[in-house]
This record gives sequence, structure tokens and C-alpha cells, in this order.
Amino acid sequence: MIDCFASQCAYCRLSIASGQRWVREKIYDPVFNSGDASYHCYHAEPFEGQEGSCWEKHEMEREIGRTTAYAA
Repeated sequence: MIDCFASQCAYCRLSIASGQRWVREKIYDPVFNSGDASYHCYHAEPFEGQEGSCWEKHEMEREIGRTTAYAA
């Protein structure tokens, strides 16, 4: 089951317009243990005036979280 049709960015919650580049991230939820994956979609290109795309920002936040958890 794919619950991401590239209609909404999981980071900024704005619509992903037709023709915009986007990234799909596969998510496994071990709680359900069904083996089925869900998906999150992100803008792949930065908006004008921004340094990074929603995907890059999401990945940076995950890395900061991993680093913080490792240091604790």
C-alpha cells in the first residue's frame, strides 16, 4: 500500500505540484510487524531563497537526532 501520491510534502505540508521533483522515503513501522511499508514524500528542490530542500532539511534533522542520542 502506497499512501504517498506526491501530493503533500511530509516536511513542510505544502502541496507537491505536478512537475516538481520529489523524494519518496520508505517507512517501516515495527509496531505493526506486517511487513508493509508506508511512504513519506518531500520536495527535492529548495524553494527560492532557501538553502536546502525539504528532503535535505529532513535528513539534517534526523542526523542531528542521531548525533544527540549517541552523545547522551
